[in-house]
Amino acid sequence: MQLPLPRRDTKSFPREMFLIALLVALQEAFAAPSAAPKAEEINQGVDWLIKFGYLPPPDPVTGQLQTQEKLTRAIKAMQRFGGLEATGVLDKATLELMKTPRCSLPDLSELDTARRRRSIQALTKWNKRNLSWRVRAFPKDSHLGHDTIRALMYYALKVWSDITPLNFHEVAGNNADIQIDFSKADHNDGYPFDGPGGTVAHAFFPGEHHTAGDTHFDDDESWTFRSSDAHGMDLFAVAVHEFGHSIGLTHISALESIMRPYYQGPVGDPLKYDLPYEDKVRIWQLYGVRESVSPTARPEVPKNEEHPLLPDLPENRSTIQPRKDEPDRCTTHFDAVAQIRGEAFFFKGKYFWRLTRNKHLVSLQPAQIHRFWRGLPLNMDSLDAVYERTTDHRIVFFKGDRYWVFKDNNVEEGYPRPITDFGLPLGGIDAAFSWAHNDKTYFFKDNLCWQYDDQERRMDAGYPSETTPWKGVPETLDDAMRWSDGAAYFFRGKEYWRVLDNYMEVDAGYPRSIAQDWLVCTGMQSDSPNSRAKPRQGHHDESRSENGYEVCSCTSSAHFLWPWQPHQLPTGHILSLWTALFLTTVL
Repeated sequence: MQLPLPRRDTKSFPREMFLIALLVALQEAFAAPSAAPKAEEINQGVDWLIKFGYLPPPDPVTGQLQTQEKLTRAIKAMQRFGGLEATGVLDKATLELMKTPRCSLPDLSELDTARRRRSIQALTKWNKRNLSWRVRAFPKDSHLGHDTIRALMYYALKVWSDITPLNFHEVAGNNADIQIDFSKADHNDGYPFDGPGGTVAHAFFPGEHHTAGDTHFDDDESWTFRSSDAHGMDLFAVAVHEFGHSIGLTHISALESIMRPYYQGPVGDPLKYDLPYEDKVRIWQLYGVRESVSPTARPEVPKNEEHPLLPDLPENRSTIQPRKDEPDRCTTHFDAVAQIRGEAFFFKGKYFWRLTRNKHLVSLQPAQIHRFWRGLPLNMDSLDAVYERTTDHRIVFFKGDRYWVFKDNNVEEGYPRPITDFGLPLGGIDAAFSWAHNDKTYFFKDNLCWQYDDQERRMDAGYPSETTPWKGVPETLDDAMRWSDGAAYFFRGKEYWRVLDNYMEVDAGYPRSIAQDWLVCTGMQSDSPNSRAKPRQGHHDESRSENGYEVCSCTSSAHFLWPWQPHQLPTGHILSLWTALFLTTVL
């Protein structure tokens, strides 16, 4: 005779009776008494089956009982989903699989009908193609730097955008479609974490709810990159899985699938990782195939293609050879200065220097402009001005009577075009920037200033003006930019001026030295371009200039207005790289 099994209800059914009933119900399922699990293991096993959708949750109102048949069927479903022999026995292999680190989300068990699966998939799909993301909360104690984590998030999302029409853009603020958090224990979303091991991450499906697309990683885990399983959880592998949920994919039982619910260890180099074909087919069913991708063949990677780069790739490094025409960043004045993707770019001649948002100079040696923005003339000896449009995050380059528009590192079709498109006269401009206060773009030439509306694509009435809106700004400029602190910065010669957001005059204590505050040209560097800040030792690590490569953060179509981050890299740490890092061999 088979005894009915109670649904777990600690309020209406004593725990001891619950375990006794389970033991009686399961005893016939084991070939020998020695194979029978302990009461604690049975308790944990049933909890696990309920947690991940194989058994219905307890009902404190009805106290409904479950039969041994239902429990056996649930175990078999779990075993099939996990790639085990479907015996219905809570044996050692099954218990070990239950202890394997995995995603927090329930599985769509094999008991689900095809109709239910189709209805769920129909509800879990984004109705737009451009999705924004942001790392809102970083790990509290991790050897992975913020830039590395953001880079891994970028590449994990890129795995999906490479084969679908979806585009992911990193943004600042609280309005990102996909908010990424590292959290511990109960973090108020209904899926509490359980410390090291167990559940390691989860993500929410697309929808209208405020958590749609959000992705959470357990901050109690030891997150790693390019380490063995024994040293923690590979962040890239887990992120690819969770972002699959964020765009609508459910768990699948296929052993080779990235959407298998169990942690399977590192998946290899993020630059070369290719989704299993079954995962491609499932995501194509939701969104279709990206135009540049063949649904029947794996894309071939050209041997000479320059890939984005993540930290710790010493095999790709080479010795930088000095160039005869390379300008001295400490004594020069700059042709153009711009904020691009939240970072500062200083252009001089055919070269540029880059500072991360944490105000780290990436390299003492400049990178070549044409190696990053391919489409600019190879014989171009300098730029007049550069700015990033706030409307679509395109990057606009000016030289003489022409301008070029880039999406990330690639020139848009149909460029260059004449600057008269903006309503500007022929003859070139000196500076251009978008002011955070009103999102208007300002162009400067000699003592003239124009105000342009990028949204409407027209020049505002009343311009040009012989006076600028900001008191104390020089009449002629080399360039200007908005910065992550919300202020506007104006550059001329070897000095710069700052105007705080909502203020119409230069801040006290300016002008200040560009070389000292931005480009690590003395033994002292201010923590930020702020006259009130006490100078301290420069952040730049001289060893970074020996890394043999230059990086550019222009492969993620995003716009940043982030505040300064207090995190500083330790001396001797490898060059910090962020989202979309592009390798260039400096000749």
